[in-house]
Amino acid sequence: MGLALAALIVGIAAFLFGLIPVFGAVVGIAAIVLGVFALRKGQSKVLAIVGIALGSIATITSIVVTIGVGAAVNSASVDEPVSIVAESATPTNQAYSAPQPVETAQAAPTSAPVETAAPIETQAPAAQAPAPAAPAAPDVSAEYKSALRSATNYSEILHLSKARLYDQLTSEYGEKFSAEAAQYAVDNVQADWNANALATAKNYQNEMSMSPEGIRDQLTSEYGEKFTADEADYAITHLND
Repeated sequence: MGLALAALIVGIAAFLFGLIPVFGAVVGIAAIVLGVFALRKGQSKVLAIVGIALGSIATITSIVVTIGVGAAVNSASVDEPVSIVAESATPTNQAYSAPQPVETAQAAPTSAPVETAAPIETQAPAAQAPAPAAPAAPDVSAEYKSALRSATNYSEILHLSKARLYDQLTSEYGEKFSAEAAQYAVDNVQADWNANALATAKNYQNEMSMSPEGIRDQLTSEYGEKFTADEADYAITHLND
């Protein structure tokens, strides 16, 4: 019974550390080895099989996370500002013609002075106020862009919930992004949380043969997947679609 119990304990630990690259796979393999030895020595099959199942899930998850993190790191790049040099236009020289003298004719003497009309004052057109400039789009830092790419990879590969995705981005054992960058990523990632909850529920059903209520508890647990109650309800409703 000792090896079977050890396989179960190590399998649970492997399941908890499954999201840690490489380390989760090592612990998962250890759980599988202990479970196989326990079965060969005729110890408790239930404990050994559960330990093997948890170790297998942890190993697969850790390998997938390692691949996803490597892809995210390779794709991260820092945008360099492009300087634009404006060419100044050369002023053109305008040729001015010298004014020509105008000959004036002598006015003939008149018997009575002629009244001239008073000049009419004209108003200059009012200058139009310049249209306000459109606000410039805010710059997004390189850290925010990298956090968003990592969030997209975790959502598409591991189908994480919004809360668990935030934990993974800020974890000291995970991506170690700042809280601001992680919040920007989870707010702007293109993810269908209902679809993620359904995919996670199907994994629990296929890999561990859990009941719908057991899956619901795992989906909403603060120590599990951290989906919302509505997202868990959607997953359970469409579990057998």
